Amino acid sequence: MNYNLTFFILFLSFSTLAEEPLLVVTELAPPNQVLIDGEVQGKGTQYIRDIFKQAGLTPDIQMYPWARAYKMASEEKNTFIYSIARTPEREEQFQWVGEIGRFEMGFVGLSDRTDIVINNINQAKNYKIAMQHNDFSTQTLTKMGFEGVITSDIQHSYKLLLAKKVDLILDDPLYMLQYSDYFKLRPGHLKFIFKIDALTTVAYLAANKDTDKVLIEKMEEAHKQVSKTQISPYGK
Repeated sequence: MNYNLTFFILFLSFSTLAEEPLLVVTELAPPNQVLIDGEVQGKGTQYIRDIFKQAGLTPDIQMYPWARAYKMASEEKNTFIYSIARTPEREEQFQWVGEIGRFEMGFVGLSDRTDIVINNINQAKNYKIAMQHNDFSTQTLTKMGFEGVITSDIQHSYKLLLAKKVDLILDDPLYMLQYSDYFKLRPGHLKFIFKIDALTTVAYLAANKDTDKVLIEKMEEAHKQVSKTQISPYGK
């Protein structure tokens, strides 16, 4: 009897949660996360939508500067976020639904800046670097003694780089090429200068630490099922 009652309560709980769209936050990261006619779209976003659909849930996906998206997911119950690097510092701040990709980040600069030479990571301290607020790469480099120009999101960092207001930014070489296309730059306008081993990490779909367990369990199982039939657009 107690088992049946518990099951019934859990069923009602999930039914109630499933009725309302769940807030999901992300940042601009073409082509996986783009805003078209006020709606968040892109290959990666569709992958996320497919996971929610498999779970029988409806996502309300909203795009914000990374710092705001991170803050919302950190503070608001039943809020999901993608794609976010899983680091030791963040381990207890979120519930980690499932792996969706991998970052292999390093310094990105302009191809015509032949004066920039980096053979080891410490040489990069001689240059002005744009870093995003609350980004794992910023947190990692700060611990290594770097000081940077803090921006709200990667798009702002790219704009500073293109305007030559900073010397370097941090990104994955694959995403560098995608941003080059997004900004309609000529081929080779940007260059990946130096890979930082400490910034190689896995990207996840995650949720606020206080998110209902029934939602997390549904999403974890849905992620497993979708990953069996689809290759994540985030690659690697």
